[in-house]
Amino acid sequence: MVGTTVDGTTRDAAKKSFVVGNQSWATCRYAAGGLTREYTIVAQRIRLKRIPRESVSFGMQRCPWACCCGGFSRGYTLLAHDKPIEAIPLLSNISAAFSGGGAPEAGEDNMAEKLCRMVTLGCKVNQYETQLVLEALEKNGFREARENETADLCVVNTCTVTSNADSRSRQVIRQLAKHNPGTRTLVMGCYATRDPQAISRLPSVFEVVTDKRELPDVLERHGIVDIPTGISRFEGRRRAYVKVQDGCILRCTYCIIPQVRPGLRSRSAADIEAEVRRLIDNGYQEIIITGVHVGHYGVDTSRARLGQSRFRLPELLRQLDKIPGSWRMRLSSIEAAEVDDELISAFADSEHLCPQFHPALQSGSNTVLKRMRRRYSVESFLDKIQRMRDLLDRPAFATDVIVGFPGETEEEFEETMETCRQAEFMKIHLFPFSPRKGTPAAEYGEQVHGTIRNERMARLEQLERDLAQRYYQSLLGRSLEVMVESESSRPGWVCGTERSYAPVEMPGTRDDIGRMCIGRAVRATRHFVEAERESPPHDTARLQCDVLHD
Repeated sequence: MVGTTVDGTTRDAAKKSFVVGNQSWATCRYAAGGLTREYTIVAQRIRLKRIPRESVSFGMQRCPWACCCGGFSRGYTLLAHDKPIEAIPLLSNISAAFSGGGAPEAGEDNMAEKLCRMVTLGCKVNQYETQLVLEALEKNGFREARENETADLCVVNTCTVTSNADSRSRQVIRQLAKHNPGTRTLVMGCYATRDPQAISRLPSVFEVVTDKRELPDVLERHGIVDIPTGISRFEGRRRAYVKVQDGCILRCTYCIIPQVRPGLRSRSAADIEAEVRRLIDNGYQEIIITGVHVGHYGVDTSRARLGQSRFRLPELLRQLDKIPGSWRMRLSSIEAAEVDDELISAFADSEHLCPQFHPALQSGSNTVLKRMRRRYSVESFLDKIQRMRDLLDRPAFATDVIVGFPGETEEEFEETMETCRQAEFMKIHLFPFSPRKGTPAAEYGEQVHGTIRNERMARLEQLERDLAQRYYQSLLGRSLEVMVESESSRPGWVCGTERSYAPVEMPGTRDDIGRMCIGRAVRATRHFVEAERESPPHDTARLQCDVLHD
C-alpha cells in the first residue's frame, strides 16, 4: 500500500492490514499537516465534536480528517500512534460522521447503527438515481429510518420542471429538518443544480450536489467509498426503472432541463443488461427503460466510431429482449422525432416489450409547436402514431400536453383538442404552463390568464376520459394478462394493469396481489376495464407488481 503525502510525494507505508467493509486498509505512515505519523481506525459509539481538517490520505485517496471513513453518521475516527499497532480488529460498515466526542468504554457496542431517509421528487430518472444512492449508503453501513426514527442523514433528490416543484423541494427539506433533529441533509437533483444558493440556506443542509456527474466524488469525500455501478432492487416498488442515458441537448423554449442536465451520456449496453438481469433475478417482472432523453441513447457513443456499426435504442431493445423469462419491458417517454422505421421494427419484433408508448406531444397546434421550438409537425406526429398502429397489436398511447403556452389562442387550443382526438390517446398527462426563469418562453408576452388556463385544462381532462373509455371498449371480449396490484374498494375484487397499462378490476382476493392473473374484458367504464376472471387462484408464478399510480 502506498501513502500520499501532503506535498504529493509517495512512500511505501504499509504496516498491518485489516478490512473495513468491502475495502482493504492498513495502518500506514501518512502525512498530516506536514508530519508523517501512523494511524489506525478505532471504533467509536459516541460522536466526536470536532476533528482537525488537516489532510490525510488513505492509499492514493486524500480526504480531510473530518471526512475520513465517512462523513455522515456516528461510529469511527482516526487516532494517531507513535509506534506500530500489534493487532487491528476487523471492522465493518465504516461510514462515520465526526460530530461529537469521546472514546469507547470497555464493553460498549462500537458498531452503532446509521440511519438515512430518502425523498425523491420528480421523474423516473430521479427515482432511479435515489435508489442508486440508497444502495451505496447501505453498502457503507446505513439503513433507511423507520417512520418513528430520527435519521442521521437525509437525502433529497429535487425537481425543477415547474415552480411548484421548486416550492415542494424547499418544503420537503424544511420538514425533514423539523422531524429529524440534528440530521444532516444532502440535496441533489435539478433544483439543486439550478439554484444551489437558495438550497444551501435551508435548515440542516450540509452539501448541495450541483452536478450529478460529481456525485461519486461527493460521496467518497464523505467516506461512502463502495458505490455500486447499478441497482439491484427498487425500494418500495415492484416495477423497476433502469436509467440508460442522461442529458438533453435540445432547446425547447419552455424547458429548463437542458441547462441542469446538459450533454449526453449513455451507459454501456453491457452494464444495462447486467442490471436488468439482476433485477429480474431479484423478482422484478416489469422493467421500465428510462432516461432524460431516452431516444438519444447511444448518440454520444456512436458519433466518433467510424467503421463500427451503430448501437442506439433499437439495438439496445433487441439485446435486452433476448433475456429469457416471463418478464415485461416498457419504454418511458420518447420524442416523436426519434421514432423511425428502425425503432418501430424493434418494437414489433420484441417479445417482452409492452405495446404501450409515450410520445410527448406538448401541443397539437403547429403554430404553438413552432414557438415551443419542437422538431415535428402535427402531421408527422400523427403519421408516426399510425405507422406504429399498423405494425403493432392494438398499442396504447399516452402523451404530455402543456396547456396555456404563451400566446395560445382559443383556436390553437381547439387544434390541440382535435389532434388528441385523432391520436386517440389512452392517457394524457396535462401540465399548465409554468414559466422557468432562464428559458425564452418565460420572457414571451401574451401569457395566458390562469382562469383561461384552468378552463382549458378541465376541457382536456374531459376529453382524456372520453378517449380512455374508447380504448377500454376496444379491449372488450379480449383475454387480458393482468398484474394484480391492490384490493379494490369493492369487496371480493382486485385491481391491476394489463400489458397496455389499462387499469383492470376483476374478482379476486388479497392473495392475488403480486400475481399474474388472466381475465376477459366484459365492461368498460370511464376509469377502468371490468374483467371476468378466467384463471383459478394461484395458478401462475408469483410476480411482483407496483402500485397502480406508478
